[in-house]
Amino acid sequence: MSTVGIEVPLTVMDHADPELFGELMRAVEGVASTGAFTGGAAVEEFEADYAAWCETPHAVGVSSGTEALVLALRALEIGAGDEVVVPANSFIATAEAVSLVGARPRFADVDLQTQLMTAETLEPALTSAVRCVIPVHLFGRTVDMDPIMELTRAAELTVVEDTSQAHGARYRGRRVGTIGDAGTFSFYPAKNLGAWGDAGAVVTGRKELAEQIRLMRSHGESPRYRHRVVGTTGRLDAIQAAVLRLKLSRMDERNQARRMVAQRLRDVLADATLIDVPAPVAADGDHVYHQFVVRTPRRDALRESLAEQGIASGIHYPIPIHRSEAYAALRGDTDAAPNATRLAGEILSLPIFPSMSEEQIQRVGDAIRAIDVRERGTVLSS
Repeated sequence: MSTVGIEVPLTVMDHADPELFGELMRAVEGVASTGAFTGGAAVEEFEADYAAWCETPHAVGVSSGTEALVLALRALEIGAGDEVVVPANSFIATAEAVSLVGARPRFADVDLQTQLMTAETLEPALTSAVRCVIPVHLFGRTVDMDPIMELTRAAELTVVEDTSQAHGARYRGRRVGTIGDAGTFSFYPAKNLGAWGDAGAVVTGRKELAEQIRLMRSHGESPRYRHRVVGTTGRLDAIQAAVLRLKLSRMDERNQARRMVAQRLRDVLADATLIDVPAPVAADGDHVYHQFVVRTPRRDALRESLAEQGIASGIHYPIPIHRSEAYAALRGDTDAAPNATRLAGEILSLPIFPSMSEEQIQRVGDAIRAIDVRERGTVLSS
């Protein structure tokens, strides 16, 4: 879809904030002046700060969110012959990482209202070959983890939380990513905590996992030229670490700004019948609104109408993982995740970012209400 004439963007990147951009450029210059581009103090300082912010003992910086998942699974010794349950409603990297370690993804359906894996949607996907479960805190909303942890612990399964879209969210007082055996993060530029390129991290309370991931991210090497295991090039770049460390100091404030924008969007969309706004957040959960996702059976028409009025939107994700070409070989005679399939045809991400103005919020509300009135009139006259 063309972005020509877009006046309310889906998100706003760092270059649009002159003050922040200047600070980030100075942080980049500080790393460049040392010549220490791989590892070193910048990475170590970010790892220490991120572990403290996540309220967990260990954080290991890696090259991407996908690599974070791969290395976490490898450290947990997940591989050939194993199955790992992932939600069908997620970005493909969640399943891709399972395939990359030689295991087989099993797709669990999701709840229609929260759009997340639950203990109820997980249980039918469990088999004797399943060794790990990856709940995904999608769009910024927290998974109801306690019932999943009860189910997985009873079955002696490991749990890796995919927290790539929920930096800083809490579940029953704990930062998500710290509840399972490990939590993985993507710092892709558009995330709530975004780098200036690909970057990721794994957090864990288990020292041996953190040590194994540190070893594997850099060719299994420790000390220099002593290769203890087969590893990879999965290190976090120092420049990305410097960018992330500076932005981390603003994260709680920016997440709260997202929550406030989301509430205003709820307010201005309260009487729109064309869409269903995000379900209320459970008392013990949280939502940091990486995306503000609405549902409508008229998704494509709504998106086109919004674009005509200069308002951007996105679809996350138009094809559920279990129905993608990449996983056609795993497809059975019946749909393994009908709710995820339905959501793929109905979900639409509306603009949301911490600096979203009241005028922009009102423009989104006015546009959708106008479309709503028009659509209702069309239905009544047909």
